[in-house]
Amino acid sequence: MTEAAIQLDRGTKVVADPFLAMKTDRYTTYFRPVLIRDIDLTCPPRPPEVVERYGAVRATIRVRGVPVGEVTLPLAGVFDETAVRRAAIDRLVWPVLRGLIRHVIGTTTCRPRTADGLLDAALSTDDASTAALPTVTVAVCTRDRAEDLARALDALEALQPRPDEILVVDNAPKTTATRDLVRQRVGIRYVCESRPGLDWARNRAIHEAIGDVVAFTDDDVIADALWVGALKRTFAEFPEAMAVTGLVLPYELETPAQLQFEEYGGFGRGFERRVFRVDQAHGERAVRQHGGTGKFGTGANMAFRKTVFSEIGMFDPALDVGTVTNGGGDLDMFLRVLRAGHTLVYEPAALVRHRHRRERAALLRQIANNGVGFYAYLVRNALARPGDALDICRLARWWFWHWELKRAALSILQPGRIDRELSFAELTGAIRGLVRYRRARRDALAIDPTAAQHVAGAIRPRAAAPSAAAMPCSATGVACVDLARPIEPIAVADRYRRVCALITWDGDPLGSLTIENRYAPIGVARLRDEIAAFLGTRVVDREDVTASTAWCELVAPLRRRFAGANANGFEPLADDLTVSIVLPTRNRPNDLERCLASLTRQQTRRPVEIIVVDNDPDSGETPPVVARFPHVRLIREWRKGLSYARNAGILASTGNIIVATDDDVTTPPHWIERLVAPFRDSTVAIVTGNVLPAELETPSQHLFESYGGLGRGFERRRVDVEWFWQFRGAVPTWHLGATANAAFRASIFTDDRIGVFDEALGAGMPTGCSEDTYLFYRTLRAGYAIAYEPSAFVWHRHRRDMRSLRRQIYNYAKGHAAYHLTTLTRDGDWRALARLLFHLPKIYRERIEERLGGRSDYPLRCILFEMLGTLVGPFALMRARRIVRRLGPSLGPLSPERDADAVPLEGAMSENAARELVVALPPHSTRP
Repeated sequence: MTEAAIQLDRGTKVVADPFLAMKTDRYTTYFRPVLIRDIDLTCPPRPPEVVERYGAVRATIRVRGVPVGEVTLPLAGVFDETAVRRAAIDRLVWPVLRGLIRHVIGTTTCRPRTADGLLDAALSTDDASTAALPTVTVAVCTRDRAEDLARALDALEALQPRPDEILVVDNAPKTTATRDLVRQRVGIRYVCESRPGLDWARNRAIHEAIGDVVAFTDDDVIADALWVGALKRTFAEFPEAMAVTGLVLPYELETPAQLQFEEYGGFGRGFERRVFRVDQAHGERAVRQHGGTGKFGTGANMAFRKTVFSEIGMFDPALDVGTVTNGGGDLDMFLRVLRAGHTLVYEPAALVRHRHRRERAALLRQIANNGVGFYAYLVRNALARPGDALDICRLARWWFWHWELKRAALSILQPGRIDRELSFAELTGAIRGLVRYRRARRDALAIDPTAAQHVAGAIRPRAAAPSAAAMPCSATGVACVDLARPIEPIAVADRYRRVCALITWDGDPLGSLTIENRYAPIGVARLRDEIAAFLGTRVVDREDVTASTAWCELVAPLRRRFAGANANGFEPLADDLTVSIVLPTRNRPNDLERCLASLTRQQTRRPVEIIVVDNDPDSGETPPVVARFPHVRLIREWRKGLSYARNAGILASTGNIIVATDDDVTTPPHWIERLVAPFRDSTVAIVTGNVLPAELETPSQHLFESYGGLGRGFERRRVDVEWFWQFRGAVPTWHLGATANAAFRASIFTDDRIGVFDEALGAGMPTGCSEDTYLFYRTLRAGYAIAYEPSAFVWHRHRRDMRSLRRQIYNYAKGHAAYHLTTLTRDGDWRALARLLFHLPKIYRERIEERLGGRSDYPLRCILFEMLGTLVGPFALMRARRIVRRLGPSLGPLSPERDADAVPLEGAMSENAARELVVALPPHSTRP
């Protein structure tokens, strides 16, 4: 994506990442659809396309057709694939490498000696399987949704390879639309199942299918072109597998409801192949190990060997859509496959896309039905397998507490993290599900008495097939795998619970790998997966480099080959991207002069404006200083408070990026360029930099550094909304930096979820500080990211006397308490109480104990001032709110009346001229 395209336009309400930011209906105003795209890194990039209506792109990243992950990036009118490729290499570097390494293993006799050699070998290797492929019948069960079915059949007819049979089962239709649609298409067989219920239709499909494998999908699903090929290959490579599930991704994200479903969990189960098996012969229990079978996938993408149904039975017609349970049929079948001692494989290469519910009401019904279906599935298995009843009760209790109740509680305590309506819909559905199965069973028997052979409790349960002959659980097989030769299955694997494989390359040992196979065969595909994950960069034959160096040498060619020619080096922001530096000050002329002198020495080619905000215009101390710097702009803000001053500067600024700093700060010449560089990442809305002490000459300055100072270390960081929600206690945004050294995309200040600085917080108000940490909080919560760039450092002049230091610490404590109370009262974030009531008292107690015990030299008096400030914080916040109500919010620029009363500057230009002049610093300015 071009630099101009990825910038967030000033003054436009744009959600940086709508997929993450869509939390509740409150934000529907900001909704913009998300563009869905597939990108294969091993194919040439496509030209840019104009996509003005979309706010973000969600791209599925593939390597040689196999999906390895997803990347979501905001859009600004243009989708440029090269930008997504760069992000994919940065965020998915290991999955991409693992996919390439897997292609090399066992397919080349010469071990790669360079990263380019590895890529050449991986991209030129043919991964065709020599195993015999089974025949596949694709069954689509539908009921009176001809429009959706037409779209699904179009995709099935375009599959490569095409299924051996496509079967449409029309379930209790009310019209002939489905039959008429299917009969217009060649090569698709139509079957009508008069008994209503999805599992009646599935069972009919099993009876009618002619293929070795029956693959089920839904009429609201669009199959990927490689879907059937991946299923065939997986069943061939895992001959012991009786079931294969695949990856389900969204077909579109065009409405808020579709985004909310993905945010709530969606259908996706990851991009890594997993093999599941239960060793019942040695005490493993299917319910205890894998009772939550939703982790395997969904009925929209599942396939079974037809022979397994004669052993474990057909689908239970008392479950799933068309009954009062509304789900659970797929979950039940997954458990029955595992309980019978068979293997289930989750294969992400078998990809389909699901068209989620477009309306909020339909989404609520779906989530409620998920709760009903899951608990109906549990009841069904408790009745069918009395021996598993205790395990099922434990699972139901754990699930109800840790999933249903916990999510419902979090939706109240942390509004915005989890959709409250959806969580309560699922909770109520779960309660209803406990009583729905018995009713559904009666209904099924009433429809057809032959259902007794399928429903639970009507017949004697089948015995589970043993998974292996009785032998010691500790028995381990031993094998040797030489990667210089074609990989072959481990012949003795089915005799052992685990196998220890010695990995060599042309006799050179690389290490030993233990595979937990649970008496299942270990074929070529699983060996490649395990060895690729085990070896990693050691595939490259380089003895003169460390693991970290080898990693870097592998990543660089990836960027060069897959992300474009410019993806390898430093990518500065466009020179025409403007920057406004907002510098509030209040009667500190000496500090202000030092700060302005350093700012005018910035080495940059981009347009920069410097805005000084005088927060005490009546004193007359600031204008003479500003007059010595002709290209600096001066505005006045009579309302006392650092937030008022910053907001006045923000509202008067014109830059795409707004930089905040303080008058007691000095900057090195390279500061601006390093501070704005992280905005290359289009998801970053705020960048903070390091703050170092300008001097440490007095005890108070040393103590301030002991207190914590303003610096945040020398390691780069990037945090986002996932980081924001990972804390059980308050979000520690105070660890991200401070506005003594910070830069902001100007567009976030026009986003109603963020806005400008809170006028009740900050210096000059009774609260004393925390206006920056609260802005960080709102920015993260809105879905944006914040980056910390330590190379963009400034020097700060700490307080030189103890009295000033104690006052500063006291204000910091007041502001810290006010910040948490603000997140509680304004944002409903109950995590603030944990910080105020538990964490802070514990911290103060530990610090006092350390001081009294001689383990710390931090003054006890300073600790007491912190405690006092925390106690005073709530009262300071109430007082500050009253002041803001009296003075009014920062709604716009200064009034014309105030401008007319301006006092002329004592210098070369008047204040009015200085306020209106916006002149960029010349390139590489060295003006004193």
